[in-house]
Amino acid sequence: MTDRPYVVLSAAMSVDGYLDDAGPERLRLSNALDFDRVDQVRAASDAILIGANTMRRDNPRLLVNSDRRRAQRVADGKPEYPLKVTVTRSGDLPADLRFWHVGGEKLVITVDRAVEKVRAALGDLADVVGIGPDLDWGLVLDELGRRGVERLMVEGGGSIHTQLMAADLADEVHLAIAPLVVGQPEAARFLGAAAYPGGPAVRMRVLEVRAVDDVVLVRYSPKERV
Repeated sequence: MTDRPYVVLSAAMSVDGYLDDAGPERLRLSNALDFDRVDQVRAASDAILIGANTMRRDNPRLLVNSDRRRAQRVADGKPEYPLKVTVTRSGDLPADLRFWHVGGEKLVITVDRAVEKVRAALGDLADVVGIGPDLDWGLVLDELGRRGVERLMVEGGGSIHTQLMAADLADEVHLAIAPLVVGQPEAARFLGAAAYPGGPAVRMRVLEVRAVDDVVLVRYSPKERV
């Protein structure tokens, strides 16, 4: 059996656990030093995954921005950019999103019934693969493992983080906690309601805590629960 990738969930959130506010513009949670840290995590990954809802809402590029880091990837025998991956049930993926037009290779993982819809919309902008009647995260990771992905960085959104945590498939969690309080129930949160492994009393192991200017980075190991 092909090994599944090592899965890192990465998010910036407010002190009260929100990924954004409810306004039309994206809330800036990280600072310049933390954006550079995220760039390093991307450069160390074989693939970066983002959900289709987050892609449509935020229209991110998901690039390794550092010339030096991209050059080092090439020197190490890797592609200049990590594989960019999105998952979708609906197949609603507009071809004009920035995700498709910058960086290296792109992959869409979807349900079988949406494969032709995505291929018709994107043409040769991305490889498209169906994994069955539903988006089973174990099968998603199996597919990435078959493609040689050893380290996967997941950048959201909250529903994706929630599903992976609830399925006990996250190997690390990187949380950049910004000194902001959102307090808007309709805004997106890092994690939603779910039956998480072990229940609410089980504690995860802390791997690292450090200040990144005015942001605090906390790294957890979700599978090491006591």
